[in-house]
Amino acid sequence: MAARIAISLGDPSGIGPEVTAAALRALGREVEPVLCGDPGLLDRGLGRLGLPLVDPGARIPRGGAFVAVTRLPPSALRPGRPAPLGGAAQLAFLTAAYDLVQNGAAAALCTAPVSKAQVARALPGFVGHTEWLEARGGGGRSVMMLAGARLRVALVTNHLPLSRVRAALTPALIAGTISVTYRALQQDLGVAAPRLALAAWNPHAGESGTMGDEEARLCLPALRLARRTGTPAAGPFPADSVFFRAALGEFDAVVALYHDQGLIPVKLMDSVMGDPAVNVTLGLPIVRTSPDHGVAYALAGTGKASPASMIAALRLAARIARVRARRT
Repeated sequence: MAARIAISLGDPSGIGPEVTAAALRALGREVEPVLCGDPGLLDRGLGRLGLPLVDPGARIPRGGAFVAVTRLPPSALRPGRPAPLGGAAQLAFLTAAYDLVQNGAAAALCTAPVSKAQVARALPGFVGHTEWLEARGGGGRSVMMLAGARLRVALVTNHLPLSRVRAALTPALIAGTISVTYRALQQDLGVAAPRLALAAWNPHAGESGTMGDEEARLCLPALRLARRTGTPAAGPFPADSVFFRAALGEFDAVVALYHDQGLIPVKLMDSVMGDPAVNVTLGLPIVRTSPDHGVAYALAGTGKASPASMIAALRLAARIARVRARRT
């Protein structure tokens, strides 16, 4: 049976609606979609899916549905031209889709890209899906992972200005990221004995202290903490070599200390090698995935946006949902 996946359509002026439509056409009956968005977006390819239109809170029929979360004016739905109403709409789509999963009406959540700046106008302090979902989940720490066929990267810090990253890093935070990543690889992705690598902070992993002592003061204590919880990792390894070692199969995932340290190699693999990555949130009580790209206003409405990452995100959401269902 196809997994029922709640899909928030993201920024109504971005590429989310069209890559979702293209992905679902490509996947056919692999997934059962429940789209959360605005009916005005149906002409972005979504109408051809033939999903019945339902109101929020209504019973979802078999085969999926389109949940009419908002009724925006046409001026707020123009591709590539974000409107003031767009931020609140994106948040409403996300909330509706999350509630479907939380209430058991869907098995997983897949989120189309949002504009963080737009949503923050409606919800001050919003910095991304991962942090919003962690606050909603009410559980422990969650971890952002970008997962491709050749390279998986988990982040210790997410959407944090680089000037604040070093102060935020602690051995406990790094060890917690390692532990969440290790267990998620085992429980959700079927890696029996995950081989994790920790990226270093300094060039050449500090070169025995001549280029900084963060490896000795942060990374090595973190590795010892993680090992004591039964979630070992190797390292710290220089960032200029650890990612290609992982891409060649030496490690199942790399734990990176900050956003761009981890995402640059993943997106390079996507762009150059055609290995579309998926943003998957580890450690949540629900399953959540997303494509690894943004709203791409310049491509919205042109028909040029690739659905490859959205296809991969939907497939991974369905895969994890099936694994969790078998465990319960």
